[in-house]
Amino acid sequence: MTTAPPRRMHLAAYAPGAGERAGFASYERLARTAERGLFDFLLVAEGEAHGPDALTVLAALAAGTDRLGLAASTAFGEPCEPARRLATLDHLSAGRAAWHAHPPAGEHPRAAEFVTAARALWDSWSPDGSPRPVAHRGRYFAVEGEFTVERCPQGHPVTVLAGDSPEDRELAASTADIVLLPHTTFDAARARYAEVKGRLAAHGRAHDELKVMLRVAFVLDDNASVLDDNDDTGARGPFSGSPEAVAALLGAYVAEGAADGFLLVAHGPGGLDDFVDRVVPLLQDRGAFRRTYTGSTLRSHLGIAAPVWKG
Repeated sequence: MTTAPPRRMHLAAYAPGAGERAGFASYERLARTAERGLFDFLLVAEGEAHGPDALTVLAALAAGTDRLGLAASTAFGEPCEPARRLATLDHLSAGRAAWHAHPPAGEHPRAAEFVTAARALWDSWSPDGSPRPVAHRGRYFAVEGEFTVERCPQGHPVTVLAGDSPEDRELAASTADIVLLPHTTFDAARARYAEVKGRLAAHGRAHDELKVMLRVAFVLDDNASVLDDNDDTGARGPFSGSPEAVAALLGAYVAEGAADGFLLVAHGPGGLDDFVDRVVPLLQDRGAFRRTYTGSTLRSHLGIAAPVWKG
């Protein structure tokens, strides 16, 4: 009897919002550390009031990285300008762009149409480089004319949605490539994972077409037992302990159907560097994480096919 190989997890890093006045050098260091750790992507949050624009930061980071996916937070305003900027980032990065949003309460129908309109713009150029006019008329948006950016290397940038309400989960099941969910206890995470994945069939989607990633804080502490209790209000987050204990817990979540991966929020002096240096090798030894990038686009890292062009 052969033993099935362990499921490979997906890892991403979170960069705080520009409102926290992070300098560009800190973004650059975080991106290089995440790429050294073979992470799927870096998510740069949008600051509410001060600091640089997230998409502009990622455009600069594209020049200093080769494989790391680059995700920016964006709002559900009018679709044309975000679609143009995201397509530009996908070209600049040779297929590594993603956009992340959390629909406001009650705005899910508008958010769904925003995604539809953006994808109509991205699909207005054929794979062979021929443009055609866009004509989208819906309840919330009317988009007409010619889109000025050629078809993205990925077809569409990767769509990342956040939120844990039933409406959030349904929108993710119908439109997203990744859904980001808050950390919870293991049993609750496993039940929620099954519920989210169970929504996909109604939209004609397969189990692996949506990746469920948990946002988790972690602290590496060789003197602590690992915690997994949903208490992240103190110095230790819900994933705290020795590198061995943290690696084992992360692996258990993925192996036992509670998550496909994690968006990591680092605490402590070593931050993400400690995780890359001390936890990633343990995950690789367990067969739970890649030893090299096998593709060049974010979709290839995630194992998600490019969308079929709707000509």
